[in-house]
Amino acid sequence: MTLQIRVIAPDKIIWDANAEEIILPSSTGQLGVLSGHIPLLTALDIGVMRVRINKEWKPIILLGGFAEVNNNSITILVNGAEEISEINIEEAKQYLDESTILVEQATTSKEKIEATQELRKAKAKLQAANVINS
Repeated sequence: MTLQIRVIAPDKIIWDANAEEIILPSSTGQLGVLSGHIPLLTALDIGVMRVRINKEWKPIILLGGFAEVNNNSITILVNGAEEISEINIEEAKQYLDESTILVEQATTSKEKIEATQELRKAKAKLQAANVINS
C-alpha cells in the first residue's frame, strides 16, 4: 500500500506523487509515516522531508508549515519548498559557514531572525546533501 503525498506552497504544487514512506521535519522532531498511520495534524519546521519511492530516498527542503495525515493521504502546506536532485556538499558547507557568520554578526532582532532562518535553511541543505550522497 502506498501514501498519496501532496506538498503545496502558496504559489504552486511542489510535489504530488505516491510513496512508500515519508519522514517529516515536525516541530517536535522527525516524524515517520507509513501506510495505515492514524490521522494526524502537525506543525512542520524548516528541514528536510524525505520520501521513499521504490526503495530510494528523495529529499525535499521544507520551509515550515503544516501536515495532515488521513487515510493514507498526506497534505503538506508549506511556506516554501525546494526540490533537491543534486547538491554540492562543499557549497552546502560554505553556505552553512556564511549563515553562521550572519547569525554571529546580527545586531537587531530582525537581523537575528532572518539570519537564524538562513542558518536553518543551510543546515537543511547540508542534511539533504547527505541524503543524496549516502
